[in-house]
Amino acid sequence: MIFNLFKSKPTLKELIPDGFVDIHSHILPGIDDGAKNIEESIELISKMKKFGFSKIIGTPHTFPGLYENTNESIKESYKRLNNKIKDEINIDYASEYMLDSTIIEKAQSRNLLCLKDNFVLVEMSFISKPIGLYEIIYEIKVNGYTPILAHPERYLFLRQSEYQKLKKYGCLFQANLLSVTDYYGSSTRKNLDRLLKNRLIDFVGSDIHNTAHLMAFENKVRNDEISILKTVIENNNQFL
Repeated sequence: MIFNLFKSKPTLKELIPDGFVDIHSHILPGIDDGAKNIEESIELISKMKKFGFSKIIGTPHTFPGLYENTNESIKESYKRLNNKIKDEINIDYASEYMLDSTIIEKAQSRNLLCLKDNFVLVEMSFISKPIGLYEIIYEIKVNGYTPILAHPERYLFLRQSEYQKLKKYGCLFQANLLSVTDYYGSSTRKNLDRLLKNRLIDFVGSDIHNTAHLMAFENKVRNDEISILKTVIENNNQFL
């Protein structure tokens, strides 16, 4: 018992169970700030498989003015990659949508790429929340989708009451695994601990863009709420 109290925290890769389903990644080639080409995509996927990943959903940014992706461009990037994978690992595709007026238009026309069923991955700026945030979430919901907010722990401008309000509006939360290693800084890691302690995190994702992100999986977990985190990691199984 005394030994367990002082046992060193695991590395992030040691937290990844065999068969892990990743619902947030940037493995699709040449389509955003993730993998630049198919060769880099395959390198990332190969190492993720060694960590225990069994399914990876590529979620390139759809961000008007920066990453002008469409359903067709994302599907084409996925097809080019999937043809090279040859069943080595299960990959799929969706998108990570910026929360602005354009996502309302896509929701109304039933034109959003989903992780599975009606679950759609969304994000916001790291500087400030979008104008009309709750109205946007409402419009996504009323059109039949369930928004999953990517890396909520990184939006340090949000108050805890605002996280609670987003949950009341029906928004689910996906934490970045790298946040537990202080990859984005100690403030982000501490914010994640608060969200975990308050049982606000629903899922996790790697948000892997490059090999530097993969190397961070070798780092020690610094979060205090590891038992809750392990339970959240298991929730990803519903995306099999």
